[in-house]
Amino acid sequence: MNAVPQERRVVTAIPGPKSQELQARRLDTVAGGVGSTLPVFTKRAGGGIIEDVDGNRLIDFGSGIAVTSVGASAEAVVRRAAAQLQDFTHTCFMVTPYEGYVEVCEALAELTPGDHAKKSALFNSGAEAVENAVKIARSYTKRQAVVVFDHGYHGRTNLTMGMTAKNMPYKQGFGPFAPEVYRVPVAYGYRWPTGAENCGPEAAAQAIDNITKQIGAENVAAIVIEPVLGEGGFIEPAKGFLPAIVKFANDNGIVFVADEIQAGFCRTGQWFACEDEGIVPDLITTAKGIAGGLPLAAVTGRAEIMDSVHGGGLGGTYGGNPVACAGALGAIETMKELDLNGKAKRIEEVMKARLTAMQEKFPAIGDIRGRGAMIAIELVKDPVTKEPYAEAAAALAKYCHNEGVLVLTCGTYGNVLRFLPPLVIGEDLLNEGLDVIEAALAQI
Repeated sequence: MNAVPQERRVVTAIPGPKSQELQARRLDTVAGGVGSTLPVFTKRAGGGIIEDVDGNRLIDFGSGIAVTSVGASAEAVVRRAAAQLQDFTHTCFMVTPYEGYVEVCEALAELTPGDHAKKSALFNSGAEAVENAVKIARSYTKRQAVVVFDHGYHGRTNLTMGMTAKNMPYKQGFGPFAPEVYRVPVAYGYRWPTGAENCGPEAAAQAIDNITKQIGAENVAAIVIEPVLGEGGFIEPAKGFLPAIVKFANDNGIVFVADEIQAGFCRTGQWFACEDEGIVPDLITTAKGIAGGLPLAAVTGRAEIMDSVHGGGLGGTYGGNPVACAGALGAIETMKELDLNGKAKRIEEVMKARLTAMQEKFPAIGDIRGRGAMIAIELVKDPVTKEPYAEAAAALAKYCHNEGVLVLTCGTYGNVLRFLPPLVIGEDLLNEGLDVIEAALAQI
């Protein structure tokens, strides 16, 4: 193991000369549509640090967008994946199967909410998981319509672009999109017209009214929602909203799908974010944090729903690749051994206390939200009008990057700074990163 020293170190401009050379090569051969938050080229990473080719060490508040929750070089992930690489890299589970795939499905049946019989199918990416969840729901219900929510994000394939709310950069110029996708309001407490305390029941009533009047409940195959909305701005639906939507789905024979791709696997301080209000989804989609950085995704759900698809109807050449499955078993082992749910809750405690103190000094912080190690601040020009302040989010990110702290922005209005540290980050690094964020707020 090549352990990365757990300390922030800035020895060149960010990006440094070697990163700039690599960036020039990249511009020659990598498609311009592939962006990067920060063009520093990684040499190694682990714990709470990313080390670049110039020897700078950045505090990682991004985890590769919630992927490296166990760290970017977790011992169990490396050990298990390396052992699998020695044995075989691929056979295709649909040709000759292997135990690792079955073990991952067993782990998912154990960890996901609900004590009903469950089955899983494995894929490569979050978008693939969402798309397959829709296929399965349509097969089971013999219906076509799919209901999604304002501010939702579900992926970059044609169907999942249609399911995603935000146009730029995800959808602009890529249509037409798949039909029979309908969007309804979500309980965004901070921006709800009558206030956060009324938001849950009012938003649920509006969403249900839209579904019944505009689509017809009897035509809906699936309702798909992120229990904490990720790219849309780390929006936690106001309390009561999700249970009301689940009850409506259950009452009307609609498959309720929890998209846990960003929020799952200990990220919010529970195995899955939907557990917060005791929700048991019919289907749950996972990816990102599942395999310590190796490409793996899953749809897990009620056995009778999963088994409604004809033989051969689900699959894909690489789905449940043996090396990725080994990585997932290593990631799950790490999550259990290190109690990463407990670690996520501690990260929330530290971050929310520090950010609340900052909010008292800096009125640009309109809202602090999220759970576990999935925390965000929404930036506004005026705390009364709540006018989005996207320029502040961009300026804060730039300041942090120059000082060696990697942060990400998000939100429908581009005004949210989101924090996704690895769950294994040391508390000293966590606080040091927050110091830099505080200095950044003082600057802008």
